[in-house]
Amino acid sequence: MAKGTKRLKEPKERRRDRKQREAALEAEVEVIDEETAEEPTPEPLHEIVETEQPPEPEEEIPLEIVGAYEEEEEEEDELEEEGKKLRKGMFRSRRVLSRPFVRAATRKAIDPEFWQDAEEALIAADAGVPAATAIVEGARHRILTQGIRDLEGLKEAFREEIAEMLRSFGSPPPLPEERPHVIFMAGVNGVGKTTTTAKVGYQYKHNGYKVLFAAADTFRAAGIEQMEMWAQRVGAPCVRHKTGGDPAAVVFDALESAKAKGIDVVLVDTAGRLHTKKNLMDELNKMWRVAERQMEHEPETILVIDATTGQNGVSQARIFGEALPIGSIALTKMDGSAKGGVVLAIGSELGIPVAYVGMGEGLMDLRPFDPDAYAAALF
Repeated sequence: MAKGTKRLKEPKERRRDRKQREAALEAEVEVIDEETAEEPTPEPLHEIVETEQPPEPEEEIPLEIVGAYEEEEEEEDELEEEGKKLRKGMFRSRRVLSRPFVRAATRKAIDPEFWQDAEEALIAADAGVPAATAIVEGARHRILTQGIRDLEGLKEAFREEIAEMLRSFGSPPPLPEERPHVIFMAGVNGVGKTTTTAKVGYQYKHNGYKVLFAAADTFRAAGIEQMEMWAQRVGAPCVRHKTGGDPAAVVFDALESAKAKGIDVVLVDTAGRLHTKKNLMDELNKMWRVAERQMEHEPETILVIDATTGQNGVSQARIFGEALPIGSIALTKMDGSAKGGVVLAIGSELGIPVAYVGMGEGLMDLRPFDPDAYAAALF
């Protein structure tokens, strides 16, 4: 029994010790609570920031605002179908570019930060640093010299500056007198090159020219069949070889057929290739030389660029330009998922004009590029 009694007393001692420790801890907590209760509760940081007055800007131009600023979207019945599609395609760019104007409208002033915000917004819309800087400086000069003090005038100054820059890149080359004229459609994989080839052919056929397609995308699965299908929809002949054939041989046979049939324009659907693959770029250059020797005049190249690729489009244009002369650009996938400022970046760096803008999958969804309409869709 003595041993059993000893085992029962040991837990009681432990419990007594534990109660003593818990009592000591509670006493410490009460002391801490009493000390902190005497100190004032600090105000939240965001409330302090809101009560401070912003610093006065170095330069500030009053801006006349009528009502609250909202990004105005025209009613559908007030816009032509083409304008509606372009505005829809430029939605992401317009949303990014609206931010500096929202801030200016809120403050009812054009302050120094507005110019910086505008430049950053243009860069975010893929316009590139050189183009963004030039546009902001040009718009600032217009606004200050013309004494613009209203929001619409502010936006119009940017529209005019962008349209003027786009026109400075030049115009797409006109159709030469020599027949047949050869146009190579080049670009990386997945940009919609074959579809754009068909759409360009449709444009020429719609304007009264005889068109022939060359299915030189001989290595892509179903690439030849896809070009043939589009040729049938356009109502134009298509020269093809078997899958895996020599693309340069397709070009040669297409030109022989074009000369025999009195064709005006030969559109060559080239294989999509990564601009970083030298052997594929050399093959493209070989096709160009075949056409140049056979026709005794220089062909034309339209570089197809996906508008969603952003600044990577500049790299594509630069490297393709090393393989063959690029006459113009066809900007595809401008149907709501793009930031189309890349045309400003490419033009500013390489001086290449835009010929077409693709805004859908139909044959009529490729439109000749209009600098003024493009600028208006941005702002």
